Amino acid sequence: MTNTSEHLRSNCPINFLLETVGDKWSLLIIRDIMFKGKRTFGELLSSAEGIATNILSQRLKHLEECRVIEKSIDPKNRSKRLYTLTEKGRGLLPLMLDITAWSAEHDTQTNTPPEFVQRLANDREAVIEEFNTLLKQDT
Repeated sequence: MTNTSEHLRSNCPINFLLETVGDKWSLLIIRDIMFKGKRTFGELLSSAEGIATNILSQRLKHLEECRVIEKSIDPKNRSKRLYTLTEKGRGLLPLMLDITAWSAEHDTQTNTPPEFVQRLANDREAVIEEFNTLLKQDT
């Protein structure tokens, strides 16, 4: 998949996002890489939502084809692959934070710490900068 909507149902920006990351699992995979520091297939497989191995493989392949993530060889163990966000994937950070804030506001059972929600509400740009710094270190 390219970085354009040329072969999609429409050229609508919302459709582009949905066809890139709009399935049941992709944003959770991005969440785990972005916020939880997960990098390997095994780490991603161990997420609380219980993704099946074949679905995880398909979604990782799709996200790689869409240039949201990239795969590299783990220098410490050449039989492992590491998944990191590309610049395009890191560009989803503001959206992911907005989803987090929206969910925290509307889900009384959220596991998002109230202190984080408050920091995000008070100084969103500082939170974005903090995560961007961490994410750039992973590339």
